[in-house]
Amino acid sequence: MVAEWSGFFVAAAGACAALGGLIIVAASVSVTEMIAIPGMASRAGVAIALLVASTIIALAALMPALSPAGFGWVVLAAGGIALALAVESLLRLVRTRQPDAREHRGLGESIVKGSFGVLPSAAICAGGVLLLLGDAAGTYWIASGILLSIFSAVVSAWVVLVEIRR
Repeated sequence: MVAEWSGFFVAAAGACAALGGLIIVAASVSVTEMIAIPGMASRAGVAIALLVASTIIALAALMPALSPAGFGWVVLAAGGIALALAVESLLRLVRTRQPDAREHRGLGESIVKGSFGVLPSAAICAGGVLLLLGDAAGTYWIASGILLSIFSAVVSAWVVLVEIRR
């Protein structure tokens, strides 16, 4: 990929891989509590998917001689899988709202929580499409999607580690 981006993608690959591993450990420690809360396992899964997709994308960006179109296809494939999982999780959050629960989650809250996975993956996919169309601005969309993925995953990790124990 472009030499100016190599530092960003090296850092992103390392950070996303490390965060992904930490979230897997956090989820495994809290698996019983996590499974008992509707939608929680899918949110953790989306966080992991975002970080794995970001790691794959960052590593692909560092591949020598990979064309922008080739990189665009890798981005679109990884981002598309993450987006599909995020949309499925969002729909699950909306469907599993429990009006009788002590801490009832409204429709708006469910959509906001589900959007934490949709927005980063949508930005990544947009970047992939732009690269396929020959627009170098796609790299900025991809970088933004990776940064949003990190933010989303850290928030999800906090929920899995702390919020479910309240």
